[in-house]
Amino acid sequence: MKLVIAADPFALELKDSIKTFLTEKGYEVTDVGSIDADHPVPFYVGATAAARAIQKGEAERGILFCGTGMGMAVVANKFKGIVASVVESVFAAKMSRSINNSNVLTMGAMIVGPFMATAAVEAWLDTKHTEGLEPLADMLKEACEKVKQIEETNLR
Repeated sequence: MKLVIAADPFALELKDSIKTFLTEKGYEVTDVGSIDADHPVPFYVGATAAARAIQKGEAERGILFCGTGMGMAVVANKFKGIVASVVESVFAAKMSRSINNSNVLTMGAMIVGPFMATAAVEAWLDTKHTEGLEPLADMLKEACEKVKQIEETNLR
């Protein structure tokens, strides 16, 4: 799977930790955010680059890091086809895929440490839409379609 990642200067260490984990697991990772302290990229630049990479088909999903995860999610969600979810736990990461079919995961380095972030990323990558909620699958799929219709109407 091709992934795009980005971090602002607040989250370089967390991003690097997750990037190493992903690479070791065999994922193809493209980093479009701050590469190091000498090349800082604001959250709104990294999130924009990641969202565009997903829109162009250069990546299937994205993982974004900033101080709280919220800035990255706010920006990423401004792009058609992006469903970015801020998570602070493994359960939230899993549910963001199972319920919302998110294609972008965001986390904050001020909130989540490397161990929790790694577990959350792994759960998010391994979970399929409606997984574990099969009795609700039809309703969840319909809800995602309704959200796409809202996006089509309002996000231009």
